[in-house]
Amino acid sequence: MVEPHDFVLIAAILAIASVAGLLATKLRQPMIVAFIGVGILVGPTGTGWVTTNETIELLARLGIAILLFLVGLRLDMNLIRTTGPVALITGIGQVVLTGAISYLLALAFGMSAVAAFYIALALTFSSTIIIVKLLSDTREIEQLHGRIAVGLLIVQDLVVVVVMIAINAFGQDTDDAMAVSIALVLVKGVGLLAGIALVMRFVLPWLLHQVARSQELLVLFGVAYAIALAAVTAELGFSSEVGAFLAGVSLAATPYRDALGARLVSLRDFLLLFFFLDLGAGLDFADASGHIAEVVVFSLFVLVGKPVIIIALMALQRYPQQVNFMTGLPLGQISEFSLILAALGLGLGHISDTTSSVITVVALITIAGSTYLILFSHQLYRRLEPWLSVFDRSSSRRETSGDPELEVDAILYGLGRFGRHIADEFSAAGHRLLAVDFDPHRLAANTRPGVTTIYGSAADLHFLETLPLTRARFIISTIPTMDANFALLHALAHHDYAGHVVMTAHHPHDAEALRAAGADIVLEPFSLAAEATTEILDHLITDRSDRTDDTDDDRPGGPPPGH
Repeated sequence: MVEPHDFVLIAAILAIASVAGLLATKLRQPMIVAFIGVGILVGPTGTGWVTTNETIELLARLGIAILLFLVGLRLDMNLIRTTGPVALITGIGQVVLTGAISYLLALAFGMSAVAAFYIALALTFSSTIIIVKLLSDTREIEQLHGRIAVGLLIVQDLVVVVVMIAINAFGQDTDDAMAVSIALVLVKGVGLLAGIALVMRFVLPWLLHQVARSQELLVLFGVAYAIALAAVTAELGFSSEVGAFLAGVSLAATPYRDALGARLVSLRDFLLLFFFLDLGAGLDFADASGHIAEVVVFSLFVLVGKPVIIIALMALQRYPQQVNFMTGLPLGQISEFSLILAALGLGLGHISDTTSSVITVVALITIAGSTYLILFSHQLYRRLEPWLSVFDRSSSRRETSGDPELEVDAILYGLGRFGRHIADEFSAAGHRLLAVDFDPHRLAANTRPGVTTIYGSAADLHFLETLPLTRARFIISTIPTMDANFALLHALAHHDYAGHVVMTAHHPHDAEALRAAGADIVLEPFSLAAEATTEILDHLITDRSDRTDDTDDDRPGGPPPGH
């Protein structure tokens, strides 16, 4: 039961957070930064209202579980399979390279080998909660770079589990403790995945059918299932985030995921407030004042160096530079796990209060800094695009289908949901289509006759020169991103393209902007779908009304007077 004092305290914190959120909105600042600032204000560094508050910590953990549950809910096994290889290769490579460079930097500042080891661990991992929240807010969680970023975070979380086991085993001073612990975790992991697979196969289909008869019960079940699996994984030695994510993945292929996702978003946002408050209240940087140089260098390395490492690793796998940049940029901060590792090392006597404070200050700077970087990622990419070309190796993916002599009727950019339907219709009509996409898995899935696929990006202006522009009567872009469409329009005008240009927009004001920029036709799929739906429903309503009138006329005595 919450004590009256706790109730009043939470009420006061919510009021302060509301005011801070309002000010942040007026000043166009990220809400996350405002809420962390409130946490610092009410924490030991500020007023001291919150030191160790179990209620706030519990609400924070519930918010994290709901957040990761919703992320898993938006994924399915096919997406995990397609992004798994790049996430695994890039994730492991980033952990190794970031850890090695961080370790050398710490040694260069005169830190001991053990302290440098903890610094390296702290700088290696990124915050799953903050990144996923920001990508969800910017609606990029389901884009290719968003899916890869989530995969990288999952790889990092699994590495964290192994690292924490190793540190605890090392603290016990037993030779076989680490090997036994890691083997036990592997057994538990296999058992956990097998158990979830069995539940997905034999329990969830029947249970969801029963529960879904009531919307309120469906939401309650979703929350209970996410938190229960999070608790199970925590008890097994994994993080609770892994369990909540797996709970979402296990429901992602069911017809109830959209209903669950829509109803839980508001609850997620409210509970995550307590995570940011708890994070801010737990920051203690009193002992870091004499180590400003270390803090600055470590922060710059995390904000700039870690994204560059990810961009380089993905470039080696032939992904386009925009995808690489948008994937690497969000990971330019350190994780809440870094603070947990610092506290663990401090408790075991491996590091001093000063080292722990340095890690804490770097966490504060990088979390706040990366929040701005993520929110302004597209603007940053436009500014940095000329310098990023040094990492671009995606041109080697281009096949001979980019031959300018290729006979095509139209060139289609984007094989997403809308693009696939257009490709199907073109194929069925017997037209020759060249489809361009920067997701290699979409290209591999193409089996349409008459549709040739090629790896490329609408934002890659040099790539446009390899396309058979003189033979294509139409250039069609199903990409809703305005920056990419404007870049494509500009490049087509530069090449004096004489055919028709068809663009896609999700909002009326975007459609007007594209027409003003030179698009001949602008497709508005949502508006078209609404018009078609309205026409069908109007026809059904009119038809039913006519039948009702005919029935009335057939009644004995004929129609009523005045009919």
